[in-house]
Amino acid sequence: MDIKEVTSANISTSPDWRSKRPLLWVVLALSGAANVVTSSLSVNVFISVAFGLVTLACGIALAVDHYRHR
Repeated sequence: MDIKEVTSANISTSPDWRSKRPLLWVVLALSGAANVVTSSLSVNVFISVAFGLVTLACGIALAVDHYRHR
């Protein structure tokens, strides 16, 4: 097995991130809204932080995808 076979096999089995972008946008919007609601209602701070971290992770994933595929 040479390098070309290995790379073509890796490319063909890698997930298509373009198809996951709409899901990331939906999760970003929902987690951002949930973060605002939990912060406003004085819910446990750890729940609000968890929603904030999910929002941050989705934003980072979208930014990385954007800069990789320009």
